[in-house]
This record gives sequence, structure tokens and C-alpha cells, in this order.
Amino acid sequence: MAEQTRKEEPEMSKVKSMEKMERKKRKKKDISILQQYYKCRYLFFLLIPTIVYFVIFHYVPMYGVIIAFKEFYPLKGIMGSEWIGLANFKKLFTGVYFLPVLRNTLIISFAKLIVGFPMPIILSILLNEVRCKWFKKGVQTIAYLPHFIGWVLLAGIVQQVLSPSTGMVNYLIQQFGGEPIFFMGSKAWFRPIVVLSSIWRNCGWQSVIFMAAIMGIDSQLYEAADLDGAGRLQKIMHVTLPCIIPTIIIMFIFAIGGVMNDDFDQIYNMLNARVMSVGDVIGTYTYRVGLQQMDYGYATAVGLFKNVIALILITTSNFFSRKLSGSSLW
Repeated sequence: MAEQTRKEEPEMSKVKSMEKMERKKRKKKDISILQQYYKCRYLFFLLIPTIVYFVIFHYVPMYGVIIAFKEFYPLKGIMGSEWIGLANFKKLFTGVYFLPVLRNTLIISFAKLIVGFPMPIILSILLNEVRCKWFKKGVQTIAYLPHFIGWVLLAGIVQQVLSPSTGMVNYLIQQFGGEPIFFMGSKAWFRPIVVLSSIWRNCGWQSVIFMAAIMGIDSQLYEAADLDGAGRLQKIMHVTLPCIIPTIIIMFIFAIGGVMNDDFDQIYNMLNARVMSVGDVIGTYTYRVGLQQMDYGYATAVGLFKNVIALILITTSNFFSRKLSGSSLW
């Protein structure tokens, strides 16, 4: 026993010394990190406006979520209104109008995701292959411009172009012997118009991120591909796309999280009574119930449900992205 204890003593001392070394290393790391923060302390003042913005406009309003569980009356205030528990949510799931509205939201949003998400990637790759600088800059400017125009004006442009009496599209249809179509009042055409107009407005602006990712690719990879005799399409498939996959995945996660975000401005400015059954989405429904009918508790419950679903979608997509590709937001 004495011999065993003598053998164990040096081993224990080694373990203790290793633990001490690890503690010292941790302390040094902590000190070095704090020193780096201290050196950059003045730069952190630049974050103050952003922090104040998010606190005032994103975190403080979370207090208003309580309205979803109350029979809210503005004169009584949030705390003075009667607590009704999950009654608004029961009304939400048993109501006649909510499920069709949810279906319209998912159909339009997933159509935008499936059709619209690849478009900025394709546009950025095509622009990267253009060698004429003035033509490239001109296309970029034209593609970016619609993003800076509000949906009030863009919806008016779409309605004028598709007008059955004075619209350019119907004029061409009539020239080829067809009958004019009331596109904005057609249930079959309304959703495609919403999707295509959304792509028209956002494609150019979203391509900026992918263009930046492409510009960050090491030029030596393209030179090596040239030495191997690769053509333009081969370089796109084997160099450009693999290098921007992490950016594509991150943007796809954001897009999945925005599925429940139904672009209220766009739908509200394009919607009319004839296409209400296929175009009414959660945003317009909440506006109608909350502001026009003044049922604030119910409208808050609808908004809370939408945000919870969005949180689940972005968390799930981030989890699978991390497991399958190693790229994720967190």
C-alpha cells in the first residue's frame, strides 16, 4: 500500500500542476480579451445608437404582447384591461377566416422563396461574367432601382401596365388577336403577379450580397481552372458556386425565417375585393381586424402566432443547415 501511495503522489502532483497551468492560460486569455476590448473601447461607442434603437423599437414593445391575453380597451390601458387567457387564440384557431388567410400566406411566401430565391444568385453570376464594364454597371443600376421605390408607386405601375383598357400587356394581347384580361381582378393571375413583381423589386438589391461573395473568391482558383482547360460554365459550377455556398445557406435561412413575413405593403396596395379569397394574407387580415375593427387583443394574438412560427422555422432551418453543411447563423 505504501508503494502504491508513493507511485500515486507524483501522478497527483502532475495533475495538479496541469490544472494550474490551464487556469493560468484561461486567466491570460481572459486578460488578453479584456485588453482588446479596452483598446477598442471608443469604437464601441458607435454601437450605442444601434443598441438604443433595438431596445426602444424591438425590446420595449415586447411588453405589449400581453395584449394577446387580454380583452384590451385603450382607455383602460394594458394592465387595466381584463385578463382572458387563451381566449383570443381559441378564437384564432376556430375562426372561419384565419385558416384561408394562413393558407394564402404560405402559398405566396413559398412561391416567392422557390421562384425568387435563386434569381439574385443567377443575376450575380451572370453579371460577374460580363466583361464590358459600362454594360455591367448599367444593368446593375437598372436592377437596383426598383428597390428604392415604394410599393405604393410600384403597385400603381403594375396596375397601369396590366390594365385591361390602357395597359401595354393587354394592348399586345389584342394585337395578336386575343381578348383583354383583367389581371389584377383574376384569381388565377393575382398570385403570379405578386410573386413576379416581388422578384422585380428585390432581385437586384439582393444580388449585391452574392456579388460581394463572388468578389471575395481567390482569383488563383480561376487561374488554376484556366490551366486545367475549364470553360466559363465549368468555372461557375466548380469554382463560383462552391465558394459562395456558405453565403447562399445563410441567406436561405433568413429567407425561411421570412416566410411568415407576407410583405404587407405589396399585398395591401394590390389587393381588391375580387381576389380577396386568394390574396388576403396575415398582414392584411391583422390590419383589418386590429385597426378597422379595433379588436386589438385578437390582432396581437395573430401577430404573436406568426412570429412564433417564424422563430420555429428559422431555428429548424439553422439546425439542419449546421448538421448538413456546417454553415449556420449560430
